[in-house]
This record gives sequence, C-alpha cells and structure tokens, in this order.
Amino acid sequence: MLLAVNCCNHLHERCGWILIMSGNLTAVKKRLEKLREQINLHNHRYYVLDDPLISDGEYDRLFRELLDLEEEFPQLVTPDSPSGRVGGKALAEFGQVNHRFPMLSLENSFSDSGIRDFEGRLKRYLPDAEFSYVAEPKLDGLAVEIIYEKGLLTLGSTRGDGKTGEDVTSHIRTIKTIPLGLHGNDVPDYLEVRGEVFLTIDGFQKLNERRADAEEPLFANPRNAAAGSLRQLDSKITAQRPLQFFPYGISDPSLLNSNNQLEALDFLGRLGFKINPLVQLCKDINEVVDYFHVLQKQRHDLDYEIDGMVVKVNLFSLQKRLGSKARSPRWALACKFPASQATTRLLDVEFNVGRTGAITPVAILAPVSLEGVTVSRATLHNEDEIKRKGLRLGDRVLVQRAGDVIPEVIQPIIDLRDGSEEEIWMPSVCPECGHELLRKPGEAILRCPNVDCPAQRLRSLIHFTSKAGMDIEGLGKKAMEQLFDAKLVSDIPDIYRLKKSDLLPLEGWADKSAANAIQAIFKSRETTLARFLGALGIRFIGEVTAALLENQFKTLDQLMRAGEDDFLDIEGIGGQSATSLCQYFADPAVQEMLRRLFKIGLHFTTSDFGRKQQPLAGKKFLFTGRLPGFSRNEAKARVRELGGQVASSLSKKVTHLVAGDKAGGKLKKARDMELIILNEEEFKRLIEGE
Repeated sequence: MLLAVNCCNHLHERCGWILIMSGNLTAVKKRLEKLREQINLHNHRYYVLDDPLISDGEYDRLFRELLDLEEEFPQLVTPDSPSGRVGGKALAEFGQVNHRFPMLSLENSFSDSGIRDFEGRLKRYLPDAEFSYVAEPKLDGLAVEIIYEKGLLTLGSTRGDGKTGEDVTSHIRTIKTIPLGLHGNDVPDYLEVRGEVFLTIDGFQKLNERRADAEEPLFANPRNAAAGSLRQLDSKITAQRPLQFFPYGISDPSLLNSNNQLEALDFLGRLGFKINPLVQLCKDINEVVDYFHVLQKQRHDLDYEIDGMVVKVNLFSLQKRLGSKARSPRWALACKFPASQATTRLLDVEFNVGRTGAITPVAILAPVSLEGVTVSRATLHNEDEIKRKGLRLGDRVLVQRAGDVIPEVIQPIIDLRDGSEEEIWMPSVCPECGHELLRKPGEAILRCPNVDCPAQRLRSLIHFTSKAGMDIEGLGKKAMEQLFDAKLVSDIPDIYRLKKSDLLPLEGWADKSAANAIQAIFKSRETTLARFLGALGIRFIGEVTAALLENQFKTLDQLMRAGEDDFLDIEGIGGQSATSLCQYFADPAVQEMLRRLFKIGLHFTTSDFGRKQQPLAGKKFLFTGRLPGFSRNEAKARVRELGGQVASSLSKKVTHLVAGDKAGGKLKKARDMELIILNEEEFKRLIEGE
C-alpha cells in the first residue's frame, strides 16, 4: 500500500467541501475521527493481518482527505493520527530515555548441547520445577521499547546500553506494523512493549538500489539498514524506508492478566500488533532442540534475516523466581546458528566460460567453514563488481554463504592489507580457446565470440539435453561431459547418432541405462517448436519467447525466413531478441546443423502453448530465497498471468525452482531431482519473453 503524502495537487478537489465545513468544527472533528478510524483499520488489515479490504487507490483517497483536513485545521490533529506515519520535524539530536527495567542481553548457545545445558542450569536453580518453553526466531534487527499510556503511543526508544536509550518516538510512529493506538476491551493504562525493528530482505534490496541510484553508500546488511533508518535525525527519511516490527515481550508482566509468555504475545496480537507466526510452544527441551533445527533449515526461506532462535521459560512465575544475573536473565537463551559470514584470504581468480561465451570470474579462497560447510570458491560476478568492491589478490575478504548457492565475496578488509596484494586483471583472451575476448558497449560481461569454443559447445550440449531443453532422460550434465571428453559428441546432431554400443564401454553405463538413454534420444526427435527453440540456447530466447514464436510462425522454416521487423511485431518480443534470432539463423553453421537434424528425423508437433497463448501453461513453479527485483507475491502473480502454477512445497509436480539469494535446502533437493533451476535474472528473462 502506497501512502500519498504529497497531496497539494489534490487539494483543489476538496477546497469547496473544506470551506463549507470550516464554519462547523464539530463536523470537521467528526469527519477526522471517522477518517482516522477507517485508515487505522485499513493499516491494521494491510500491514498486520496481510488481508486488505480496499484497493490502494481507495486508501490513498482517504489518506489525502485526512492530510488536507489536518493541514486546514491543525488544532484538530491528534497524537494517534495516521498522518504521523509520514514523519515529523527533523531533530537536532536524540534525547535520552531511561528504561524502567533494564533491557538485558541474552546468554548465547551455539549447539544442541548448549541448549540442553541451559535446562540443566535451570533445574539446578529450581530442582522441583517443570519447565515448558516458548521459542521464536532471533531477528537480526534493532531492539526497541515502546510505551503506551491510556492506549496511545507516547514514547519509543532504542535499547542503547540496556539502561539508557535514545528517544526515537517520531521515527517509531512511521513504522506501519506498530499501532499508534491500542484497541480492544482490556487495554492497560500503561504498557511497555519490547520488540525488534527490522527490514525485510526485499525492502533492504530496494533501499540499497535507491541509494546506489543516488550515489550514496550502500548498507552492508539489513540490520545496519534498520539501525541507520531508525537513527536518522529526520523522521521523514525513516518514513520512506519499509521498516517492520515484531514484539517479543513486555517489560513488566504484572501489568497483564497473562500467566505466561505465549499468552502475553497473544494478548499483544489482540491489541493490534503483528506477531511472528513462527513463535512456537515447546513442552520440553527436546522439542526446543528439534525446533532449533527446523528454524535453521527454514531461515533461507524467510523474507527477513534471522541469526538464531530465542528460547524463554514460558511461565512468568518461574521467570520471576529465576531472576536475572548482572547482564542477562536466567530464564532466556539465544541459540545462535553457525556463521553465514566469515573472513578468509582471496588466493586466486579463475575465469569460467559460459554457454553464451560469458566470462565469469570466480574467487579461489582459502577454505573456510560457513554454516557447517567448507567454502573455497565464491562468485565475483563481473569486472565491474571487482572494481566496485576494490578487490585485490591476497586480500583478506568477508564472504557470505546463502544456503546451497555459490557464496559471494562481500568486501575486502582493507585495514588488514600489508602491501603484498595485487591487482586483479581480466583476461584478454578466452581461457578455453585463446580467442580474443570482447565487451560490448553497455554490457558488464566480457565474452568469447568464438562459437567453436569447446567450453561453449559443451555447455550448449548440456543445456540442449537438460530439463530446460529437450529433457532427454539419462543425458544429464555428468553424462554429457563424459561423452564430450570421449569425443563421441561434439555438436547437437551427434547426440542423435549415438548407439548403445557407444555408451557401454564408458564408466558407469550398464545395458539398461544405455538402452534407456538411446530410447529417450529417439523419443525426443518428436517435439514442439517452442521446446526446440528453447533447447538451442539462442541468446535472449527463453521458454516464453519460444512459445510466442511458435504461436506466430508455426514452422521453423517460416521463422528462419522472418526479419527483425517480423519479430518486433510480436507483442512481448524486444529488440535484443529480434536481433539475436536473425543473427543466429543467418549463421551457415547453424543452418548446416539444422539440416543434419532434419535428415536424422527431427520433426515438430503442435504445442498447447501456442493454442492457449499462455507460455507457462503446464509448468509449476516453486520459489525459494529472496528475489531483490521482485516481491514474492509479484513473482507468483506473473507466473499465474502467463498460465503457470505456483507450488507451496517441493514435489514431483514442480517443474521449475526459482532460486534467489539465500536459497535454502530446497535448492539442493531440486538439483537432485534434476528440476529446471532459474536464478532471478533467468526468471526475469523467462517472464519478459527474452
């Protein structure tokens, strides 16, 4: 939901109404009360319940009317008005706030045994007690305390040193998931709510994109971004950042009628707060340990960062008896996940050649353990990224691992340089074939233009037989590498000349597996034009574009005779795709390859894609990890618009896994199942018809 905070252009629409009402403050006051009630309701439905009742446009109209009236009648502005969400006057500095009860730190544990030791300490302190626990994700954000008096938000402060924090009330008011006024029948006269302010992963990415466009320094991670956003002197800047809030408790349980932590969170939910749905009641320490592992597996599927789990004794009576030590309560524990970031040394850089000739630099690292996995390689993306980060050979670097995807070098640790570090130079010739490399204007990628480059030919063959291509069962990546190395296959037509006797002498092949592979090759000769075009691996031509082409041209011969203007006349096909198609089919080597394929017996059947004009019909997508360029809902909606289905879990019916940053265990399972795996850029090209 977008708030329309600049309503000058809309003021004229209500000027007449305001003039009529200006003589009747009572009527204006009633209208403002009604508007605030409606807007607060819709804020709660949208930001807390994720269940909006009205469209964004309707909401904007209500909000503009509220701002117009409050501007005309400033004496009627109230502390709980939703207009406070847009920020107030910039501060010269933050005031200090003393916490009535200290905001203590938590003891840490890093293992199952550490969690069990926690209960051991509890039982030594209270040997006759029976303990149940509440566990919840440990958000990587900024702890705050929010005070409500007579149901109205009156003060918000940071944790600070635990005893004294900073007054960030005007900033807290801008966070949509924090109610400005509590609602319900049992609102306490006074309440101190504690919780975590954080940024979602999508919000963090979009914030950094805006900062990059403005040539401002990027935030290193969502926690730094949340902290930096809340500590802006100008709360209007804070209001522009998509901060969110989950409460994790209250400072004084005696103010509530709740007996335990779970009831207290439920009560806060009834008052209007958004409660983390992953809060879990655990009846014993074994369930706590089990849930720790559940959260560890889920962490990369969440849309916000967590670095562990917090476990608390559930009953307030036991919490009170256990009390606190100097810096931490005895009744709570932070169970930390293995590190997802670490420092190591950048030893060397390798340059890999992709299917389209793209040269990708890969960092060779001194092995380091991340999340229990030894990491020795990480992506460097391209030359511009290396320069932007200022990396040098020999640097100590910060690396980050995101689930099962290849790790990334975040930045060099410049303070640790000793002068022996060396510049990283991109190659001038292809590391596989020795051809001179080219970088086209406007592109970040260095490419090998040699279509006979062995690395490109191998990767093209792997793509052709993969699920994203012709889906020839038995000819996966390892099999194609084996056949290529044995010089049995050097181009696509060679695949269709394979015999069982060619496969049997090779390691790992038996009579049945060889026979099945040959049968799958034979079966693939009958296919659709759309699938075949996608399998050829033509640059900028994915599944969606291939389906659009099939719908327009029906036969490959018609398509090959078409010109750029013919392609551009097709809705959904852009200039890059049109140029790429013309260049590809004009190549004599491609024409000879196609002639050989048709001689072998390749032929096309009619596809359902063309008839339905839904290029993703029959395909089922599962999303994992974060997609910086899309919200999860946007990505799912686009798939459905194109006729595809969206899955909520991994199964044999899933055809495509879209793996963003911090993809979780689903990625490894999808690879084992040989599903089609797309990164964000590939998914974007797919749905945009490139």
